[in-house]
Amino acid sequence: MIITTTNAIEGKKILEYKGIVFGEVVAGVNFIKDFAAGLSNFFGGRSGSYEGELIKAREDALREMEKRAAAIGGNAIVGVDIDYEVLGQGGNMLMVTASGTAVVVE
Repeated sequence: MIITTTNAIEGKKILEYKGIVFGEVVAGVNFIKDFAAGLSNFFGGRSGSYEGELIKAREDALREMEKRAAAIGGNAIVGVDIDYEVLGQGGNMLMVTASGTAVVVE
């Protein structure tokens, strides 16, 4: 399935618009990863544990959106937007939402 942030796919003609599709993931960060990220914050540098969680959540959201597009007969998704939010009282939950328009291309 082609997934793109643009509103068209070069070399392809959109034959039908199926509708807006979403993929949502809410992921918790466990104590060990939170502790490791705190050390990175204190000493400086990148937090590999948080980056890994962010990458996984984004990939899961895109995969969920792709499944929903296929379920309504789409074979591509255009106009994709990905949003990130921090949730929870301590800010220890990450929400990633992917949205776009499911379409049928030739």
